[in-house]
Amino acid sequence: MGTSPDDRWRAEKEAAWLYERVAAAEPDSTRRATFLELGRAAEEQAEILAGDLGGAPPGFAPSRRARLVASIVRRLGPHRARPLLAAIKVRGLSMYDGPVAGHAMPTSVEGIGVRHRRGSGGTLRAAVFGVNDGLVSNTSLILGIAGAGTAPSGVLLAGVAGLLAGAFSMAAGEYISMKSQRELFEYQIAQERDELERYPEEEAEELALIYAARGVPLDQARTITLAMVSDHDKALDTLAREELGLNPDDLGSPWRAAASSFAAFAGGAIVPLAPFALGAGTRALPIAI
Repeated sequence: MGTSPDDRWRAEKEAAWLYERVAAAEPDSTRRATFLELGRAAEEQAEILAGDLGGAPPGFAPSRRARLVASIVRRLGPHRARPLLAAIKVRGLSMYDGPVAGHAMPTSVEGIGVRHRRGSGGTLRAAVFGVNDGLVSNTSLILGIAGAGTAPSGVLLAGVAGLLAGAFSMAAGEYISMKSQRELFEYQIAQERDELERYPEEEAEELALIYAARGVPLDQARTITLAMVSDHDKALDTLAREELGLNPDDLGSPWRAAASSFAAFAGGAIVPLAPFALGAGTRALPIAI
């Protein structure tokens, strides 16, 4: 994830190229026009960055990753490909959210950026997966060990080992996954901060286009977003939420994710282990089943 002028220039050129492909695959005329405008804005930002290259800009060709994403967008449509698009610097995806029930569209600077993402669904799915994985894997292990005629104490030892091994494995995987995700999010926000400092008016225009696509009159959206960029911190927070779809206040904690994954797996794995731990003797296996 380089941050050299050449890297930033290529990122903007690739974003502009992708906006054209996304617009071509977008059936809604308003959103299509917005993506085309965002593409033009990305081209303008690339021209500004070209001045930092110290010479004529090199030739541009989209990366294999960008071509693959464009192919997926063409087949699935931009809406269904939102996670992929968000990961490679395509902004404005929050316009698919439309007006949210109970959330008025902004009519002033104070009304911009107040919508928060709700991420409890992903947390709940991860917890259910962890509990289910622990329950199934440790039950299978205990049934195999007990079926071989091992004494209850041996089954208990094997079950505890299986619980710890599985829980630590799940925690390590979740830690690495969350840390990588957080680093990506931090990089995207840092890039947005740099762009906001370099060309605030262009960033305000991008945000105005997004709000216009979601129902705010364009002139009104331009007025309030231009006023917004005078407050750097508020502008960055809003751009992260509305352009990148990120909540800067909650990028995820790798340690918290690892601890939650460990606890979820252990919670499921301890269920078939409990009869052996409580000394149920020969009745432990039927109870565990």
